[in-house]
Amino acid sequence: MEDVLDLYAEAPGPKRPVVCFDESPTQLIGETRQPIPAAPGQPRRYDYEYRRNGTVNLFVFLDAHRPWRTVKVTDQRTARDFAECMRDLVDFHYPQADLIRVVMDNLSTHCPGALYEAFPAPEAHRVLRRLEFHYTPKHASWLNMVEIEIGVLRGQCLDRRIGEREKLISQIAAWQRQRNSARARIKWMFTTERARTKLAHAYPDPSKES
Repeated sequence: MEDVLDLYAEAPGPKRPVVCFDESPTQLIGETRQPIPAAPGQPRRYDYEYRRNGTVNLFVFLDAHRPWRTVKVTDQRTARDFAECMRDLVDFHYPQADLIRVVMDNLSTHCPGALYEAFPAPEAHRVLRRLEFHYTPKHASWLNMVEIEIGVLRGQCLDRRIGEREKLISQIAAWQRQRNSARARIKWMFTTERARTKLAHAYPDPSKES
């Protein structure tokens, strides 16, 4: 826990960014009938019936120290999908960084081995040399700042029926541009010092050791 909180407390450094990463499935929900357009004094109305068009996965990246986030939509959440996300971080999002510290949970695909499954060994090694993984404790994924951002995404963009994959990608891209342009940040208040006070029960008590 303190490992992650200490990363958040660091001063921003473009050569050693801290990126929070998580994934979240979302369902494509289509209409069975065309909504009734809005009219004076009457909001747009939707039929209570809907059509399930499958699911997609959202890989969400959030910089802990600067106002930047991006979302990648994929059909699956395999080890290869994860590996390609990590390569995107290294080659496209942070090409000038010396080392990217990635905060994420302990999902089985979130490991260096996923890159060796997806890429030839030299390529996996090249990407991993510029990554450093920091895992949230088990049952404490709330320590990952990106979970708050996913909540914002769901409340501001995914709070409506979107039935087509391409429309979903377009809507998320527009939301992402707006958030980045507005320089929106997550104001993280939970520090290592507060953790030691609030979660004292989670720390060993040296006075009880024989």
